[in-house]
Amino acid sequence: MKLPSPPQKARCSLPPTPPSFTAYDAANFTSYMHLLTLASGGASPEEMARDVFGVDPECDPQAAEKIVDAHLKRANWLLVSGYRDLFTPVG
Repeated sequence: MKLPSPPQKARCSLPPTPPSFTAYDAANFTSYMHLLTLASGGASPEEMARDVFGVDPECDPQAAEKIVDAHLKRANWLLVSGYRDLFTPVG
């Protein structure tokens, strides 16, 4: 399934790993949702690397796989439990 790309390509750095919602997560929320949608539609990691991150998996397949895997893991964390931080009052 081919979806339109998010407004901006996600950063190609690795996402954070703390068990709380971060500014990085907020900045990449649309990309996380795009990844989850593509994954549920059966997209390959190569397609996700190209469509979401603008990374050519043929040039650096290991980097593309690492970026997709890390962001997909973070997106799944957000879907399962991280979303709770969105509803926690600050202060």
